[in-house]
Amino acid sequence: MRTLNAISQPPSESDTYTECTDGYQWDPRTQHCKDINECESIPDACKGEMKCFNHYGGYLCLPRSASVIPAPDPPAPSLPGPANPEPFNQCPMGYEPQGDSCVDIDECARDEDDCQPSQECINTQGSFNCQCPDGYRKVGTECIDIDECRYRYCQHRCVNVPGSFSCQCEPGFQLAGNNRSCIDVDECGMGAPCQHRCYNTYGTFLCRCDQGYELAGDGYACNDIDECSYSSFLCQYQCVNEPGKFSCVCPEGYQLLGTRLCQDVNECETGAHQCTDGQNCINIHGGYKCVETNPCIEPYVQVSDNRCMCPVTKPACRELPYFIVHRYMSITSERSVPSDIFQIHATSVYPGANNSFRIRSGDENGDFYIRQINNISAMLVLARAVTGPKEYVLDLEMVSVNHVMSYQSSSALRLSIYVGPHAF
Repeated sequence: MRTLNAISQPPSESDTYTECTDGYQWDPRTQHCKDINECESIPDACKGEMKCFNHYGGYLCLPRSASVIPAPDPPAPSLPGPANPEPFNQCPMGYEPQGDSCVDIDECARDEDDCQPSQECINTQGSFNCQCPDGYRKVGTECIDIDECRYRYCQHRCVNVPGSFSCQCEPGFQLAGNNRSCIDVDECGMGAPCQHRCYNTYGTFLCRCDQGYELAGDGYACNDIDECSYSSFLCQYQCVNEPGKFSCVCPEGYQLLGTRLCQDVNECETGAHQCTDGQNCINIHGGYKCVETNPCIEPYVQVSDNRCMCPVTKPACRELPYFIVHRYMSITSERSVPSDIFQIHATSVYPGANNSFRIRSGDENGDFYIRQINNISAMLVLARAVTGPKEYVLDLEMVSVNHVMSYQSSSALRLSIYVGPHAF
């Protein structure tokens, strides 16, 4: 508050003079002291954004939003003397006398303000202000909510509420300590529902499955992959699906070679056979055969291992091969044809003899034929694909003819062929 001290000496008809208090001047018409309007008489009485308010005996500089309630005009101060004996309150508006000084009136405490119920009354020197709560701004005499979301306080989403706002984050994020920024949530460390493995990513997470499994439609569970259903070539014999993997198995008489191939078990070498002392063990695909140590049948007699002779002294031997040699072999099923499977070679050759080879017996269905290579050897050929288990006993005969000496003889190789049950 700024107060001007003014002394006015109006003309008088006597030698005496009158004196008005500060803020007043003498009015000869009314013979009283008149208030001075400093807001009009003093250029730029209030600086900046302050507004000048005149009151009796002085003036006030208040914010432009402030309002002053006019009070009834007090009686003008009169000259001292017996004509005006009443004391005059020299305190400006918003103040009251206390002893010889003026003290501020707390309009808020006296409930003499005009603030709205939602506003807070703030006492000031000589006046008061009506203040809106946080989150509101004053428009006229009303408090209007401030939409803080317009100022982009939040990193992701802003939700305006009366008098305030709140920030929200997208899924996969959480509010930082400043309640405005959003930071990634490590779902893997918070118990993400991945059945096998979890990988945290920015704003989300990914589930991955162990080898042999595939991710289910829900993105969390892992289902076993049935590898056996994808290909029939994973195993040579049979594929067995297992949780997260598969394995190959082999039929009886075979053992697994590596991870997928099957190899015949040689029971004759491992001792896993039941042949007697008078028998020989012959290994075949998928098993074994026990054959007699002496395979010779009357009228043949054994002359060495697997070799039988028919003596010429016996009448029954006249139409039979002189020698029969016993041999054994095993082949797989479904061999591609034609296929060379056994070579015949003469062990005794007579000078001047012509040799020929033929299948004497055992090939009633025509599954084999002989291809002669030269005068002393020939090849047994599989003519048609065969499927086991099956057994052939072929007598392969070599006939020797000497036309000069008018001599003819024959010998045979009795070949037992065992066709295994599988193509391996």
